[in-house]
Amino acid sequence: HLSLLSNHFISGKPGAIQWLFTPTPRFKDFVELNAWLALRCEELSQRKHPEQIGRSIADCFAEEQPLLIPVKAVFDGYVEKTMRVSSTYLIKADHNRYSVPAEWSNRVVSVRITADRLRIVAQNRVVAEHARCYGRGQLICDPWHYLPVLEKKPGALRHGAPFQQWDLPVSIRVVRDRILKQDKGDRAFVELLLMARALGDTGFETLEVACDLTLQTGIIAAAIVMNEMRRLSETARPKRLSALSVPRLQTEPKADCSRYDSLWRLRNDH
Repeated sequence: HLSLLSNHFISGKPGAIQWLFTPTPRFKDFVELNAWLALRCEELSQRKHPEQIGRSIADCFAEEQPLLIPVKAVFDGYVEKTMRVSSTYLIKADHNRYSVPAEWSNRVVSVRITADRLRIVAQNRVVAEHARCYGRGQLICDPWHYLPVLEKKPGALRHGAPFQQWDLPVSIRVVRDRILKQDKGDRAFVELLLMARALGDTGFETLEVACDLTLQTGIIAAAIVMNEMRRLSETARPKRLSALSVPRLQTEPKADCSRYDSLWRLRNDH
């Protein structure tokens, strides 16, 4: 629809954009915006073509459409900027700060900004991704990016900004609050987070299930949670072989020591 308007109505007419979007429309999300654009394009396509008298814009576009080159891949539209990660593991984009994994501190990364996402790329791979924030002065953090910090300073779990508003599942949150009240609870809970990270993609889900099982026992301790995580993540043990499937001898051997005497006789004969 937009290509229809741009080819036959907007190109070469400086005031067309202002006319189309005056007064400035407002929408709550992109879905509503796209619906409005589609409807508006349909309405405008029925207007007379400004150059080909007697024909509508839609008629001219229908004639031109078969000549257009088909799109072979989805266009990945983004604005790319090179930035240096701060010592607090942040980059600044659009007046907001976004977290980056701690291992990229003070290193240069590529920041790709799309309409709704912000991707941080380093060494040809995406190392972090956030939903784009359109406010100003916002801090968008992924607590997992700061896990190496917790290894050295577990006390940051209580007061560090990335962990203050961490939206954890109920079972993990309850276990965390109970463990933090125990002696050296900060480090104990950090050990659980480190184990969850070591388990890969299923680590966080495993931690949640382990916390839920621990709550069912009524005894909350990091050691119990860790044992549950190990049990949940261990590989399946091989099935025990059935005795019925073990081969059996049809004729069992008999103990007959006299057979050794025949060997002596053979030796004496030679």
